[in-house]
Amino acid sequence: MKAYIFPGQGAQFTGMGKDVYETSDVARELFERANEILGFDITKIMFEGSADELKETKVTQPAIFLHSVALFKALGDSAVPQMVAGHSLGEISALVANGVLSFDDGLRLVSQRAQAMQKACDSVPSTMAAILGLEDELVEAVCADVDGVVVAANYNCPGQLIISGEIEAVNEACERLKERGAKRALVLPVGGAFHSPLMEPAREELAAAIEKTTFSTPTCPIYQNVSTTAVTDPAEIKKNLLFQLTAPVKWTQSVENMLKDGATEFIEVGPGKVLQGLVKKVDRQATTSSATI
Repeated sequence: MKAYIFPGQGAQFTGMGKDVYETSDVARELFERANEILGFDITKIMFEGSADELKETKVTQPAIFLHSVALFKALGDSAVPQMVAGHSLGEISALVANGVLSFDDGLRLVSQRAQAMQKACDSVPSTMAAILGLEDELVEAVCADVDGVVVAANYNCPGQLIISGEIEAVNEACERLKERGAKRALVLPVGGAFHSPLMEPAREELAAAIEKTTFSTPTCPIYQNVSTTAVTDPAEIKKNLLFQLTAPVKWTQSVENMLKDGATEFIEVGPGKVLQGLVKKVDRQATTSSATI
């Protein structure tokens, strides 16, 4: 069974999507449509922008979504996923790929999500850190024992967990985790505490947009970050997407469940190869590849 997987923030690079734009008429139309919907020339920023320009949340998230979905649509009839999943914002790309959301609705949601998250980041100084080489349960226990807000945010693969929260609490957790044997406890260059309770204002803002959006019956199951298991009910998909901003990304568990349910090949659609690396760390025997046209 083919599982199509879609990356999240951090996979961006200058020149992203240009090859698809130049090769596919279908993709080119989506790029032009995105410029209209967003009200600025995201295509120009993707192709020519600096790393700093691309790093802005309001640009990064729509850019990765646009690259992923344009590439998927350019694949045409050759892309027939039997299951899909996306890492954080990649979940919205996955929901376009399996027919739950239209391209226009997906892009609008991503843009509103990015702006709401930026506002939440600006209101409370916060950050994230990568913890390598410890059991998930130990990281969770240390975070729970630290004063202030710090939680497990991204279960990326065995031995790699991202924590998220207030700056002081994250720094304190990093020190304690190093004492407990972490190979690395590295604060990340991000704008805020994604997938933590500090994103609650963003979740509330996005809730209104999600409620107004049409969610259709999918063509195949999605393994969502919140639930990790196969979901096909549009109402449940909507509910899980709503809670995703304040809940952890359970990528390890999602990949394990896709494998258990018969996934034989993982095809990453969008910029970079980060997700293929994470899949391999869950199961070294898994077959992975990048979508190409």
